[in-house]
Amino acid sequence: PDSIIKRLQGAGKGKVAGAGIKFAIEQIEEFREMEGIAGVHLMAIEWEHRVPEIAELAGMLPRPKV
Repeated sequence: PDSIIKRLQGAGKGKVAGAGIKFAIEQIEEFREMEGIAGVHLMAIEWEHRVPEIAELAGMLPRPKV
């Protein structure tokens, strides 16, 4: 959506990655509030090394025992 593109463009030089991570965390938090959502699948194409950071900052780690 255009609103997300504008948000990332407005983040400023060197801060786009952080803004993207913050957006991902906000989305995860919104999904938590939705009935019937039991989890998320994080994909970061060519940015896989950031997935653990996103999961941790979103409160997904350590994983719950099932």
